[in-house]
Amino acid sequence: MADHARPAGTDASDGPARADTPGWSARADVPGGPAGADSPHHGSAAAGTDPACAAAHGEIPVPPEGRTLVAVFASPVAGHLLRYGTDIGYHPLLLEPDAERAAAVGEQGLPVATAPPAWLDGTVDVVVTDHDRAELGMMLRDLLALHCRWIGVMGSPRHTAPHLAALAELGVPDADIARVHRPIGLNIGSRTPPEIAIATLAGLIADRNGRPGGFTF
Repeated sequence: MADHARPAGTDASDGPARADTPGWSARADVPGGPAGADSPHHGSAAAGTDPACAAAHGEIPVPPEGRTLVAVFASPVAGHLLRYGTDIGYHPLLLEPDAERAAAVGEQGLPVATAPPAWLDGTVDVVVTDHDRAELGMMLRDLLALHCRWIGVMGSPRHTAPHLAALAELGVPDADIARVHRPIGLNIGSRTPPEIAIATLAGLIADRNGRPGGFTF
């Protein structure tokens, strides 16, 4: 499972399926719908002339971007992240170093690897969904070596980030440690796993588009 192949396309049918692993959030089979848009001209009358509106209404296809979302460690948030991430065009991949947990999730059809695949590159966004796992430092060290576009660790800014000491103990340079984002996601007061996933993905979309997030346009 560690050598999971690079996804060949952006077909949403390759997205995460149901999984009964403890701590894993099963996805529901929700029909795909049009993505949102920032355009102020969001009415159907403008959809025929404004490409952004036409895409938002599902009237024209949105070109695939070839991006991958890696959720590290099987957890309720990881399940929602990969489900919603697939809906917005990400290739989903669960990274779970525990072989037993990985096998349980993989049997449900979700792309899963037990170690970071060598093909992870600058098109990849990584979200670590459990900062208390013993494998945290090793996983981050290996991911940083692959030059992923963005790497973040979930956790409250009120608490000391455990990845800092874990990476330092492994001899990871300070410059590389500084590449790890924490906290992550937009500040919307999220508390539940679905809300946390939405806030995280909204932050990734804003970062990719060079936008600050929020209600100012």
